[in-house]
Amino acid sequence: MDVHDGGPGSPQGPNTSREAEAEAPPARDAVPRPRAELSSPEPSSRAEQPDSEPVPRAGTADSEPAPRAGTGDSETAPRAEPADLVGDPAGDAVGDPVGDPAAGPVSEPRRPGPRTGVAALSLRYQVGAALALAVVAVAVCVHVGMVFLHVAPSNTVTKAHGKAIDDWIYPEFEQNWKLFAPNPLQQNIAVQVRAQVRTVDGGSRTTGWYDLSAQDGRAIDGNLLPSHTQQNELRRAWDFFTATHDNDNRPVGLRGALSETYLRRIVVLRLERGGAAGDGGVVERIQVRSQTTNVTPPKWSTEKVSMSPVYRELSWWSVPDGETEGGTR
Repeated sequence: MDVHDGGPGSPQGPNTSREAEAEAPPARDAVPRPRAELSSPEPSSRAEQPDSEPVPRAGTADSEPAPRAGTGDSETAPRAEPADLVGDPAGDAVGDPVGDPAAGPVSEPRRPGPRTGVAALSLRYQVGAALALAVVAVAVCVHVGMVFLHVAPSNTVTKAHGKAIDDWIYPEFEQNWKLFAPNPLQQNIAVQVRAQVRTVDGGSRTTGWYDLSAQDGRAIDGNLLPSHTQQNELRRAWDFFTATHDNDNRPVGLRGALSETYLRRIVVLRLERGGAAGDGGVVERIQVRSQTTNVTPPKWSTEKVSMSPVYRELSWWSVPDGETEGGTR
């Protein structure tokens, strides 16, 4: 009998590769290899396959099966997307987790920062601060208005309320236009003072003349930031006195007495700081005078002026008790 008859006594030849694969048991962890020589499956066998491909397990090396070579289908069916990744009609972007616990808690609305400034105070203190600001604003407006009326030309308001304006301005806030005058001041005026002192043993002596203006000049000379007191206090006090007194040194109106008190207090305090009374001495009376000297004309000028000083001496003023310590009497 021929070996190819297939009888029971015929020897069995080696199996083909297709039959060996069919008879061999599948490996437990082996991944099926794509068969390049297989033709496209028949419709009957395709119907037996499940409708959707199984979702690959997380952590495997191959997340998607390799495409099969030689298959007739050129397009792969789209995978079903999870329900929480599909945009909803409300306008959520595709892929935004909606209601997913793994996405974390929903962020809360931003809270306003802490209050600062006046807003951080309580209502009672806010009302107090508003009242204080209102008072300051009113005072500033009144002061600016008074200064404007003082330097403005004579008008109906200044004629009706001139005394109230002068009481507000003098002596601290006096304004003038001497710097812009067509013929500015061309004289040097020095304020000098001497004192009658009661000594410790009960005697009396009279000091020499102290040039207070020269002391201010030495303090200003070479000083980049001289104080307002050194520059203007004594000078403005003397100008205030001469503006409220006649040529005989008699006061004109109520402001004349005020100017005398103002000038006397400044002079007495200067003497006290300079130690004019000596140890244990007391200043009882003072006398003030001014020394006026003309400024030397320039060389190209033909103007002729006298260079001799002119003095204006005031009468002796008694010093009230306590004024040397800064009192107001």
